[in-house]
Amino acid sequence: MNSTILTPVPLEGGLTTVPQPVLQPLPGIRPLPAAERARSRHIAIAALSAFVAFVLFTLLAFHGYVAWMLAYPYVAPLTSNPMEAKSLPYHDVQFQSASGKTTVDGWFIPAEKTSPKTVVFSHGYGANREETWVPMYELAELVHRLNYNVLMFDYGYASSVHKTPATGGREESQQLLAAVDYAKSQGAGEVIVWGFSMGAGTALQTALLTDEIDAMILDSTFLADTDTLYYNVQQIINLPRYPSVPLINSMLPLWTGTSLDHIPAEQIKHEAFPMPIYMIHGTSDSKAPYRTAEQISGFQQNPLSRVWIVENGQHEMLFREHPKEYIQRAALFLSQVESEPNQINNHL
Repeated sequence: MNSTILTPVPLEGGLTTVPQPVLQPLPGIRPLPAAERARSRHIAIAALSAFVAFVLFTLLAFHGYVAWMLAYPYVAPLTSNPMEAKSLPYHDVQFQSASGKTTVDGWFIPAEKTSPKTVVFSHGYGANREETWVPMYELAELVHRLNYNVLMFDYGYASSVHKTPATGGREESQQLLAAVDYAKSQGAGEVIVWGFSMGAGTALQTALLTDEIDAMILDSTFLADTDTLYYNVQQIINLPRYPSVPLINSMLPLWTGTSLDHIPAEQIKHEAFPMPIYMIHGTSDSKAPYRTAEQISGFQQNPLSRVWIVENGQHEMLFREHPKEYIQRAALFLSQVESEPNQINNHL
């Protein structure tokens, strides 16, 4: 049998094997040198870092803006006065806060007959001494008919003359303390503080500092702590509790000089105050949980202290929603406070 032996055909240059193909760059494209590749990586890293920094700055700026809004809420200017609204003679008053840091402006409405009893109204956050949605003039007229002197004043954040930031009650309690002292200087032997929303929370803070308050009526009590901060922020925008609440709280000192950590909210919630307290709150309050009012009232031991939880009641709208019952309950409480020594003896 014949066999044929195949031999490799010599290629040009004497090679006897087929060379591997060599990849050639596409026309017009050349590979980047190592230095240029490193430069591209640095540019990419810098761009990413700038983006992250922008996101962090935006996050901080947003929460800083929220903190600023909390410190400087919009408050409408005064629209009337006691004489125009209810034909109640009054005079303008001005005094320094107990801290000496701020100036307080207000109205003093003397009782028709000389009286040792004074009601000091403590308005809520975002409102001034008129607090039209309560409405405050109606209550001023009510207690004036009961022969009380009336003191209505603006907290610093509501003042159009001596503007100061809202501090959650820290400086406001010093302003209310000065208001109580002013009432005493006008001959008041009995001072009732009637507070609304944060004005009620401020009244509780003030009651930790003095024994010159004889009784308090607290409507829709708002305590400035991290829980109520988050509760209210959620009504505006759906933010996560963390990191929003810590960020906002950490930025409050930039605008107010204080943070919520300086508000004695937990002490207030567990304090047995010596004076009688009438707490009024609605179950549909969207700004301050009514459970807080129930908790505070549960620690009170004064026999005249009581709580009225209004079913479906809304924040600071309880007088407007139930005017007759509200007036009857408040008037009864005030009459019992007047004869408090006898009431206490009857309970002993």
